[in-house]
This record gives sequence, structure tokens and C-alpha cells, in this order.
Amino acid sequence: MGEDKLAGRFFDAAIGLLERVRDEEAANIAAAGAAIADTVAAGGRLFAFGAGHSSLAAQDVVYRAGGLALMNLLAVPGVVGVDVMPATLGSALERVDGLAGAVLDSSPARAGDVLVVISLSGRNALPVEMAMNARALGLKVIGVTSAAYATETKSRHASGTYLKDHCDIVLDSKIAVGDAELTAEGIAAPFAPASTVVTSALMQATMAAAAGELAERGIEPPLLRSGNVDGGHEWNGRVMAEYADRIFYRR
Repeated sequence: MGEDKLAGRFFDAAIGLLERVRDEEAANIAAAGAAIADTVAAGGRLFAFGAGHSSLAAQDVVYRAGGLALMNLLAVPGVVGVDVMPATLGSALERVDGLAGAVLDSSPARAGDVLVVISLSGRNALPVEMAMNARALGLKVIGVTSAAYATETKSRHASGTYLKDHCDIVLDSKIAVGDAELTAEGIAAPFAPASTVVTSALMQATMAAAAGELAERGIEPPLLRSGNVDGGHEWNGRVMAEYADRIFYRR
């Protein structure tokens, strides 16, 4: 099988998933966008969390050209990416009970804020407890996960629940268990994960919905511009100064 055919099959699979979430998750994306707009309008703050590769989609909406300036990364040391050594430590930390509560208690998050929790499987202790504790603190929780894991895998949290069970709004990425879109003769393991593509698209679609909702209410969305276009730094400086009390990645 030619490499070009495998590449094409991956694009087809990813496009199919994107079309599916566009059509099937439209109402949930709109609801998530409205929830974010409500929080911005009410003076609240925005946070995004993800562990391991799920952190990539969270990072993609923080300090992002074309994104909402108010979105902050809720980082858990050791699980933000594969920079920790050994990389397997991050996976182990996702299963540690109590870590999420400690992180939230030391964060600036408070009642009335929004927390987006991203976890493909939604089965580990860290994302489950992050959502549970955030709701207990009075935050609105948006979960981005694959609902398939809740029916095809066993929860690793003591409660037996999943991320989706502790969210106000759930965005289902439709990713199949195992996160590998392709199989091929001569290749022993399934390969070509699409979760980052789809999850990032869900996040950006939600940010777009939030910006549109704010504009419809007569509120200028606090968007950042690229620092690589003329006037971008000046624009961003004004936005960050206006919303300095809700932006934590500059402190």
C-alpha cells in the first residue's frame, strides 16, 4: 500500500469526523459558546485544562491570535505535555486521586468562572475530579471528551464515573476507543490518531460561537490579534490592559 494512499485515508477519516461533530454537536457547541459569553459579560474568567496530548487543545486557545484573551491555561505540573521525564510519569499522574483538588485550590478560579476540561477518555481520576471539584466550587464546566469510552471502557476513578458525568455541557469528539483511524496489512497496530485535530476544532468552534454571541449582545469580544501583523502588539496591549484582572498568563 502506497504511503500516499494511507495519507489520503487519514485525511478522509479526519474530515469525516470533523463533519460529524459539526453536524451532531452543533447545539452543544452553541450552548458552550453561550456559556462562555455569559461568563465574559458577567465579569468572570475562563480556564482550560487538559492532560497529556489533551493539553494541546487547551493550550491552543490560550494567548492565541484570533482567540479570546481571557482564556487561561489551568496547568497541572507534570501533565501538561511530554516534556516531563520520563514521559510516562504524566500518564501516572492522571490517575492520582486528590491532585485536581490541590490544583484548583491553589488556582485563581472561583465561582462564576468557566472551566473547559479536555480528556479524550474521560476515565482517569484527574479529569473526573477536576470537573467534580470545579462544580463544587461554583464553576460552570464544559467537558470535551469521547463518549465512546464511557460505554466501552471502565472508569479509573473510585466513583466509577467519567468526565461527562460531571459537566454542565459536554462536547463529544466522536473519537473511537484507541484513537487510531487506520489499519493496514503489514502494520501490527492501529495508527494515525485524529483526536487532536477534532478536539482542537471543537475548541476553536466554541470560541467562535462565544465571540459571535458576545457581538450579538453588543459586547466587543476581547480577541487577540497576531503579533506578526502590523499593529498587532498595540492591539493586544490595549486588550490585555482592559482585562488585566482576568488574564493570568502574564503574571
